[in-house]
Parts: sequence; C-alpha cells; structure tokens
Amino acid sequence: MTKTSAEKALYRWTRDLHLCLGLFVSPFVIAFAASVFFLNHAKVDPLAAISTVTVRDLTIPAGLDAARGREAANRARELVNQAGLTGEIGFVRYVRSEQRVVIPVSRPGFEATVDVDLARRTAVVSERPTGLLESVAYLHKMPGPHNADLRGNWVGIRLWRWLADWTVYLVLFISASGLYLWFAIKAERRIGLALLAAGAVCFAACVYVLAV
Repeated sequence: MTKTSAEKALYRWTRDLHLCLGLFVSPFVIAFAASVFFLNHAKVDPLAAISTVTVRDLTIPAGLDAARGREAANRARELVNQAGLTGEIGFVRYVRSEQRVVIPVSRPGFEATVDVDLARRTAVVSERPTGLLESVAYLHKMPGPHNADLRGNWVGIRLWRWLADWTVYLVLFISASGLYLWFAIKAERRIGLALLAAGAVCFAACVYVLAV
C-alpha cells in the first residue's frame, strides 16, 4: 500500500523535527549524562580551598526565628544579600539555644555557609569554589524533590527548572518520534523489535534485582 501525500508530509516533518530538536537538546543530555558519572565516581574534598570572612553590623530581619518554609528563605535572603552572596538557599536552620542561624548558599561554581550570630549581628561566611563537573552535578540534582517548599528561591534555579523541564519534554518527543520513524521503515521493523525487546528485558531485570 502506497503512502498518501499527508503521510509523506507527516514523515518529513517528523524526521526534520527529530533531527533539529535532537541536535538542539544534545548538549543538555550530554551534560546530564556526564554528571551521572561524576555523581557515581567523583570524590569531593569538602574542606578543600575553603576561605572564611566575617561580616559585621548586620540588620537582622524581624521574625526570622519563627519563619518557616519559603518565608524563612525570603527573610534569610536579606542576610545573604548583606553578606554579598547570591545563590540558592539550601535551608534555614535556627539554633535557638545559641541564637544562631545557619544558611547554606550554593550555585554552579560556588558554595558557602553563612553562620549568623543574631546577638552580635555578625556572620561567618565560609566559601568553597567548585569545579566544572561538580557544578554540572549540582545542576543535575537541582531543584529536586528535597525541601520542595524552599526550592527555586534563587532566580538561577527557577530558570534552570524551566530548562530542565523542557529538556525532558524534548527527549520524550525525540523518543516518540524515533519510534514513529523506525516503524515507518518496514525494512527496519524486525531488528527494531528485537532491540526494543532486549531493552525492555534489561530494564525489567534491573528493576527486579533492585526491588527484590
């Protein structure tokens, strides 16, 4: 049975989008893949190249001790700004017995901890630069499901969340369009079915081994 003009047009459009969007999204996919190797095998020394500075005469935001979730992050942002830092706030830990607030701040290429003495209105800022692979691994993990009510408190992570979502959408499209293009070529259906079956069996075996 011959293809109609509509089927031919659909095939050409799908083929061209598959190629163009695949090339566009490939740097993101490569970055995610490389970061997995780093997460699996890299050893990071958390004490390497740490510098410490003290910031004085801070203005303590009202209600910081009672704030929770995103409100706590917003109030802590005032202290982070006074310390001259930008980045995603990981959490806000208030130590009532010592009148201290600990605020980790991070972004690609940099991470810091801001330890604020509320009574003295001072902060000890410990900073550590991170390398390229560690930065890519950081983006791989962010924003993530942990502390979801805090995630995206920095504009950079909000932008990255949007880019990561669209990377997933494009990969899904490329996968679906790849299946369509394969199915449209009759000569490749048999080997394609064999590869699909092999992949499904490998995936099921991995899930079974991990779940049991």
